[in-house]
Order: sequence, then C-alpha cells, then structure tokens
Amino acid sequence: MTFFYSVFPSMFPLLFVLLLSFSGATSAHTHEDFLQCLRLQSKYSASISKLVYTPIKSSYFDVLQFSIQNRRFNTTITPKPLVIVTPSNVSHVQAAVICSQKHGMHIRVRSGGHDYEGLSYVSVLPFVIIDLINLGSVSVDATSNTAWVEAGANLGKVYYSIAQKSGTSGFPAGTCPTVGIGGHISGGGYGTLLRKYGLAADNVIDAQLIDVNGRILDRASMGEDLFWAIRGGGGNTFGIVVAWKLNLVPVPDTVTVFTVEKTLEQYATQLVDRWQCVADKLHEDLFIRVILERVNSSSQPGKTTIRAAFNSLFLGKVDSLLPLMQESFPELGLVKEDCTEMSWIESVLYFAGFSRNTSLEILLNRTQPSVRFFKAKSDYVKEPMPKVALEGLWKRLFQLEMGSGQLIFSPYGGRMSEISESSVPFPHRAGNLYQIQHLAYWDEEGIKESRRHISWIRRLYSFVTPYVSKNPRLAYINYRDLDIGVNNLQGNTSYKQASIWGIKYFKINFDKLVHVKTQVDPANFFRNEQSIPPLSCGIIN
Repeated sequence: MTFFYSVFPSMFPLLFVLLLSFSGATSAHTHEDFLQCLRLQSKYSASISKLVYTPIKSSYFDVLQFSIQNRRFNTTITPKPLVIVTPSNVSHVQAAVICSQKHGMHIRVRSGGHDYEGLSYVSVLPFVIIDLINLGSVSVDATSNTAWVEAGANLGKVYYSIAQKSGTSGFPAGTCPTVGIGGHISGGGYGTLLRKYGLAADNVIDAQLIDVNGRILDRASMGEDLFWAIRGGGGNTFGIVVAWKLNLVPVPDTVTVFTVEKTLEQYATQLVDRWQCVADKLHEDLFIRVILERVNSSSQPGKTTIRAAFNSLFLGKVDSLLPLMQESFPELGLVKEDCTEMSWIESVLYFAGFSRNTSLEILLNRTQPSVRFFKAKSDYVKEPMPKVALEGLWKRLFQLEMGSGQLIFSPYGGRMSEISESSVPFPHRAGNLYQIQHLAYWDEEGIKESRRHISWIRRLYSFVTPYVSKNPRLAYINYRDLDIGVNNLQGNTSYKQASIWGIKYFKINFDKLVHVKTQVDPANFFRNEQSIPPLSCGIIN
C-alpha cells in the first residue's frame, strides 16, 4: 500500500507481517462464517460460488487485479481481501453488508477501480471487496431524457448507451471511459461539459442506496439530506449506491474539437499566461483545457522542451467557433485546419485518445490500454499565476524524464460559477479560474522508484503553494490524496483530524456531511481513510 509506506517506510514491513499473521490465523474461519451467512440469506441462490472469490480459488487474483488501475496497489506487499463478492443483483449487496457487519469484516466497494489511493480495493483491516462489476446495466429513456445507470457501469458504457438512443443527448462526466460511474458521481465528477452543465453529481435526480441496515432506499425514502450527501460527499461513506438516475443534457448534432500544441520555443509560456486570463470567461459552449508535459524538441534535436497542448470541445460548428476564438483568444492563432467537426459521442473517443475511425464499441472496454504506477494531487487557482511561477513549473517538469510528469489545467466559469457551493457537497464553484491536476507516472517497480516520483510531486505541490487557493488550500475528493491531513489507517479518524482534509475537499459542506453521517451510520461501518466521520468517531474500535 504505497500511500502508507511512502510516508512510513520503516514501519510498513512490520505492519504487513503482523497483518499477514493476523489474517492467516483468522481468515479461514472468518470467511467461512461470512460465506455461510451469505448462503443463509434468503435471496441468495445456490450459485453463490460463482459470485464469491477467496484466495484458494484459482481465479481470485484475476478478479482482484482486473480492475486495479494504479500499479502502486498491485504489488506483493499490498494487503489483499479475504473475500471478493461480485454481486449480480441488489439483494447480493444487501446480504454482503449484513454479513460483513455480523462477522466483523471491513468493506471496500469497487466500481471502476480508479480510486487514486486504491481505497476501493485496499485496507489494512481484514476486509471484503464488494466489486460491482456485474451491476453495470444502463437503461436510457429517450422520451424523458433520463437514464438509470447501475453503479458498476463504466463511463464509456454510459456514453455509448446514450448515443445508441439519441444523437443529441449527452451526460456531463469524465473523459476516461474506464472510470466507474459509481465512484465518479460520489465525488462530483467533471469533464468537457462542466462549463455548460456542471458536474455529473449536479445532474443526478434519484438513486438507489443500500444503507447500513441492508435496506434499499431511493430518494424519497432516504430523505433529501442523505440524497444531498451521496452526490459528491465521497464513496463508501454513507452506504453503497447501486444505481443512479441521470438527467441527460442536450448536445448539438455537430460539435468541434481541436488540440493546438505549442512548445516553449513557440511562446507556450505567454500563451498559458494568456489562457489563465480568458479560459473561465469564454462562452459556456467552449471548453479549453491545457495539458503540460516535457517532450522532445522538434527545433533542437537531442533537446527536450515543455509542450502546452490546448485541448478543446466546442458545442457547435467550426464556423461559429472561429469568431469566438478570434474575439476571446486570438493569441492561440486557431485556424479552420486545426479543427474537426464530429458528433458528441465521437468527441468522447477523441478526448479518450482514440482515433476517429475507432469503433464506438471500444467504449465498452473496462480496462485501459496500459496501467502504470502514478501519484496525483489537485489544486484550485483563483488568480492567474505569474510567469515566474509558470517558469518554475517548467523547471520542475524538466526534473523527470519525458512522460513521467504532467499538469492538467481545467477551466471553470460558465455554469460552474452559477451553481451554489452548497447545492451538493462539491463546493468548488464561483471564484475558481481553473483546477490543476498534478500527475507523476512511472513504469519501474520497486520502492525506490515510487519514492523518487512521489517525492517529486510533493516538491511540485509545495512549490505552487503561494499561487493557489489558501485558507484552506482546496482539493478535489475524486483526486484523493492521503498526504493531506492526518489519516487513521483503520478509518476511525476523529472529527478534528478529519476536518483538516474535510474542509479542503468540502469547505463549508463538511459539517453538514458529518451531521448526515452521524444520523445514518453512527457506528462508522462504511469508512475508509478519508471518509466522513460521525461525531462519535475516535472512540470506536
């Protein structure tokens, strides 16, 4: 579990040995008792063996590793679950919740496996993974422009299913098609439509949730406070959402995309500086993000440089886009030849890195072409960073080899500035120019490489401190970062400890989230290292 041993490297091997000793002594009877409990649940069928995986089963590691999207948490010393349950209907989830409580098993819930700190499938406590991979149906109602989506569906399947029913409907969620919709919405969820329609969580109109008592609740029966909390308050903290009802949004039959790349030699610094001043003020139909990384220099063979890729979606045709760009951001020098018109669903492929002639069926894939080691952090920028700060970022990108460090600047403004910061738990609205995602990637195994890259991203994060949000320094819960605050590895962080990271993620909404948690899960059964604590937390063992 890299996020732990990167901070406490000398303690982790001892902790892991103790955990192995404990789990070895207890797992045999614990998981048998757990399995027997599942069998006794009236709605469980005799085919339970097809839904449950333990380490003695040959397919256990294939199932465990299939949805691990960060190699940091797929090592020999990463703690493994005693049991993996892959429910095929909601009653299986209910049974798993009831039996986990009865037999003292900790729960981790996984949809797409993209949790940045692996918290959907790793725990230091004896634990069960409830893997929602078989709960992935998508039902689109083109007449009402809504969809019921099970939490195990990946974003690509959601987009694909919408496009099969309508060429002029979409949904404002992320650009990575293998991300699970369950966790994505639980933290807010944003993508190329955020300036037009806000977050994924802003466009949820109902949900089905399994609570701590194993009951299945919808919006009416759970109440508005709990319905508010699950739309952005973080996954695995109030219960298990098994389905979301989405309000689909209109998109034109033709959209326009472009990616204009500029290097330092092509005045990238000046262009990024200008982008900071205009990106949040552009027409809400226009989204332009900037991806920054180190690349080979085409003008100086043998040298490297920094490339700024201006990556855009416009909800309209190129003939409408060009005058907007000429008026608002002429410095980029966008011309018609830079642009490509396509359907909205084709733009999903474009932002996922696929060529235009790629079959739409690729969106149904649950695995990425390659899975790497990575560590990420996030920031919000409220005033343009000075050029000296940008030059400092370039200097730090040069410290890692090519392809190992990346910064993504995503613009705000538009609809994001109009929605109240307390509308859902996600609070980052008006006043933000853009969000930064800091990323470090690597392919080499071993603690040494992990430490080197994690140390780099921590230094980068420290460097930008004067130029980002302050008091508190804000962060995005879906880019979970266990470097923030005090994290009790058993998930029983006190209110005071949790408020350090809680206020960064949720601002004024943190206290309301704690109130809801205290009402619906006072014993803190659903928890992870950065889940919302009940007020009683800290005295629970």
